[in-house]
Formats: sequence, C-alpha cells, structure tokens
Amino acid sequence: MVLLQRPHILLLLIDTHQFLQCWIAFGSANEEGQQQEEFSEELLVKPLPDHKLLAHFHFQSSAPPSTSNGCHHHLFPKAISQLVQKFRVKEMELSFTQGRWNYESWGGFDPISSSNAKPPGVELWAVFDVPQHHIDASWKNLTHTLSGLFCASINFLESTATYSTPEWSFPPASGNVRYGTFPCEAVCTENLTPWLRLLPCRDKAGIALLLDRPSLYRGFYHSQRLHLTSTESSSEGIDSGIILEQTLTVVLQPNSERAIEVHASEKHVQPSWSLSSIFGKQVSGRCVLAKSSSVYLLLDWGLVAELKFPNKENGKSAANGLTSENFWSNPSFELSVNPDRIFLEESSSHSKSLSILYMFQVEKYSESEPFDIGLMWKVPVAWLCQQTPLHASRFFMGSGNERGAIAISLKSTQFTEGFMSANSKDGSCELRVDVFQVVPWYVKVYFHSLRVFVDQQPRAVSDFIEKIHVSPSKDKMSPGVMEVVLKLPCRVNTAALTIEFDKGFLRIDEYPPDANQGFDIPSAIISFPNFHASMVFLEDDSLNRSPLLSKFQEKCPVMSYTEVLLVPLTTPDFSMPYNVSTIKCTVFALYFGSLLNVLQRRVAEEERFLKAKAAKKTGRLPLLLSKLSAKLRGSGINQD
Repeated sequence: MVLLQRPHILLLLIDTHQFLQCWIAFGSANEEGQQQEEFSEELLVKPLPDHKLLAHFHFQSSAPPSTSNGCHHHLFPKAISQLVQKFRVKEMELSFTQGRWNYESWGGFDPISSSNAKPPGVELWAVFDVPQHHIDASWKNLTHTLSGLFCASINFLESTATYSTPEWSFPPASGNVRYGTFPCEAVCTENLTPWLRLLPCRDKAGIALLLDRPSLYRGFYHSQRLHLTSTESSSEGIDSGIILEQTLTVVLQPNSERAIEVHASEKHVQPSWSLSSIFGKQVSGRCVLAKSSSVYLLLDWGLVAELKFPNKENGKSAANGLTSENFWSNPSFELSVNPDRIFLEESSSHSKSLSILYMFQVEKYSESEPFDIGLMWKVPVAWLCQQTPLHASRFFMGSGNERGAIAISLKSTQFTEGFMSANSKDGSCELRVDVFQVVPWYVKVYFHSLRVFVDQQPRAVSDFIEKIHVSPSKDKMSPGVMEVVLKLPCRVNTAALTIEFDKGFLRIDEYPPDANQGFDIPSAIISFPNFHASMVFLEDDSLNRSPLLSKFQEKCPVMSYTEVLLVPLTTPDFSMPYNVSTIKCTVFALYFGSLLNVLQRRVAEEERFLKAKAAKKTGRLPLLLSKLSAKLRGSGINQD
C-alpha cells in the first residue's frame, strides 16, 4: 500500500531491476568470451584519368547478438540497433548523393563504382523479416524513422505511389524487399551531421577528421551511404549480430597550379596533391575506439601499365619494380610518406597489368607527427579506367505536352571484346543485361509499345527479350515497374529500348511548389549478372583484418545507373485563382457599396439640409449689396 501511494518509488524500483538485468547479461557475455563490438576506419585514395581524385571513406561497426551483449552498446549506434529490432530489418541500404557518377571517365567495372556509385538524391531499399501483409506498414514506419534520424524528406517514400516491389531484377530481390527513390532531395550538411554521429569518435578524431564540409561539397560527386545487414531477426537459426557499413565517396579536383607551372606545355598533366591540400586537415592519429585505422593509395591497372619502372627495361614486371626498395623514387611519381605495405592484385580480367595498393597505418602517427600523404607527379601520364561492357544512357523522344517516349541506349565500350571472349561458348556468345525501371503514375506508360533496336535496326522483341515483368501504374496508388532481361550478341555495337507514354493531368493541389521545373523520373538500373567486380590481392593476415579489402574481394554484380529524366507536364497558371478572387471582390465591393448607398440615402432630408445650409451662407452683407445695386440702377433711370 505504501508503494502504491508513492508511484515514483515504484518506477524507480522497476528501472533499477531492468538495469540490473542488462548489467548481469552484459557481464555474463564478457565472462563467456562472447564476440564484442568492433569498429574500423579506412580511407582509399585513387587518382582518376581526368585530373581528379577519388576519396573513399569506409567505416564499419559490428555488434554481436543482443542476447549475448545485454542491453548496452559501447561502440555500435543505439539508434540503428533499436531500428533493426523494432522493424525487423534484415538488410537495408540508404544513400544520399549529389552529382552523377561519370562511368566513362571514372570507370564502372570495379568494386567502388559497382557498390558506391548511386543515383542523385535519396535511394532506399530494405528487406524485412516480417509476414507479407506487414511489410508495407514496416516500410512506412521505417521511412518516418529514417527521415527524423537523418533530417531528410525520406518520409515522402511512405506512399504506395512512390515505392515499388522488385520481383527478380534487383540484386536483393525477394518477396519482402521494397525500393524507393527521391531524386529531387537536396543533400547538405544537415544529412552529413547525423551520419557522422553514428561513428564512435564522430569527426573529432581519426580518419573522420578529414571530413571538412566545404571541401566535400565543392566536389564533383558526393555520396554518403549506409548499408545494414542483420541476422538477429532471421528465422534461419543464424544469429551473428548486426554489421553497419558507412561509406562516403567523393570526387574532388586537386590544386594543380604546381603541375601547370612545371609542365605548362604538356597535354596530360596530372596534378600533385596531398591530404592537407585537398581537405585542409591532417590525420593526427587514429580513433582510440577503432580496432584498425589505415589509409590506402590505389593505382589502377591502366595507370600501372603507363608508368615507368626501373625493372621494366630488364624484362621484369611492373610489380617487381614496385616492390623494390626504391619504389617511392619512381621516375613517374614520388610519395611524401613511405608505405608500410604493398599489395599486388592477384588476378584480373585483363592481361595488360595489375593494380597496386599502398597501405599506410595511421595508428603510429600522433598530433606531434600527423599523417599527410602526398603524391607528386614528375611526368605527364594518361590512362583509361575499366568500363562496363555496355555504356547505358537514357533520354526522351517526342515533343509536346501530350505524349512522348523513353529510350534506353546501350553502346559497346572498348573493353567489350575482351570481356566477351572470356565468356564465349562454342563460338556463340551472349551478353545478359537486366533493366529495372520505375516510372511515376502520372506518366502513363504503354508497355505494349516496347520496341527493341539492335545495331540501329528494329528487331522482334521475342528474339532478344528472354524475360519480362510489368506492373502497370495506378492513378495515385502505385508507379509503373518494368523488369526486362535482354540477351544480346557479344559483337553488338548499339542496342536500344523504346517505350511510349502519355502525360497525365494533376489536380492543382498535387503540384509541387516548383511545378514549372518539371517532374523527375528516377534513374533506371542496368546490371550485368554475368560479370562481377572484385579485386583480389595476395593473401596476407592484414587483408583478413581489413573490412575494406575484404569487401573488395567479394564478387558484386556490375551495375550502373542512368540519368534522372525531367519531364514537363501541363502546368496551370497558378496566378489565375488570385486574379479571379481579386476581380470578384472588386465587383462585389462596387455593387454592394452602391446598393447600400442608395438604400440608406434620404432625398427629402437632404434637400432641406441643402436649403438651410444655403440660407446660412446668405448673410446681411449680400442682401445690402443687392439693395444697393438696385437703388443705383433706379437712380440712373430717373436721371434719364
């Protein structure tokens, strides 16, 4: 009875009991030697052929199952753990991207471009471990939670008219996957700050110290990505915990003044750079909570093939030249910091050369001796990055505000022949291309109008389309989805898909504030299931400890995103409601004003009032003057 009369004491006892349970569970997990939470930070820097620099930040946090780690988290973000447990998320990926990845200049057949090149705006997909009839409700709650967590407009994806359900073309395709994009989302520091808060050291220490906002957002491409894999809620019996992967990929332009001064007359001048010149900061040691902290410098195979090595003249390979003691004094470039390790690519799909990876350990540096790697080019050099088998682009056809057509063009690249010869069978070779395209409901697509062109010639659809899945759109309910599997000959030069559509009409309250700008059609996904991007380096213990290099060794399907299309719809004159309201108010004011004036006016009283007023104005002086004038006129007549 005493406890019931004092509810705050009862609540205190309940909280204390829960805290003791969590503490006992956490202590028992430590005593049994269970897996503990881990965090690693890594940075990969890669020169690009068009005088730019790629910086790829990779942070990975892992948490053991909640049953073995209790209710507390020391390194893993609690918000992500609660999100997984509440909505039973099995796998999720969220990306914020500004700019578009240049597949022709920056490559498309490597792990970074295949996994981290994302479409502009926001892209979100998730796989849920819930019954089929609960997936849409879980997706709606997830979008609202992520919207508040990352200060973005992800909640606009809650409507069924904005997300889709891929059947088989999307990589993690299953019955429980949902996919949505929001191309017009503007990416800014409001999205980056919550993303950094998920790191144990934030951006105050370690490699994350380089994340200077002005340096990042003045780049040509910026994409922050969050990939979550959880087996806590899996019904398969495997319970390995949660793995959170945070990546930030930026393409920056180094300061090339020194290179221009030295090689002013050269055509292919690569700019020299350093971390301090690009980000304006240096790394003063690792994050104290990180298990590993490393920086990598990757020289692509095309660049290695063009470089000059001392042992090339003696008939030795480029790799032997790099592993010599004077690798930092190469005739083509010079490193400001000696690397701790060098890794050579074990195998490659080409025979020209192999990629080289320099490794720098950050934990041996401190504030008194900060880490600042720099690369100075001595001679001009030009090379090409490895591209996808087919370069994809998308554009509009037709004119007017009624109808049009969407075209997806595929063009062969210079590396197509080498790829095709490796996959040919008995002299016949086929290239499989998967196309996944989502079209908003206000673009009425006629899927029966699908046409296929191969080498600029119209062909029968059944000859080149092996499989197709179409989901027509419903007004204000669901978008249109098209999934196509193409089988093209390996020697194809060009291929194209066209599909016709009609432009719909919207209500005035359905237009966005910037309706005259147009409406976005999300990027289409072009994937090549028969080709996988991976980089396998020579076996070493440090490779097993590096999550980034382990990720590179995984075979991920090669995919690319097309452009975001901007379709203009018939837009009403939004000033007309205001003009009509103004005219109505003016007419009513004149009419009712005149009517009230006539109804309230009293004519007889006004006449008497005017006569009285005139009599008051007529005084003695005017009367005397009139009499005087009359006398004068009479006296004048008498004299005559």
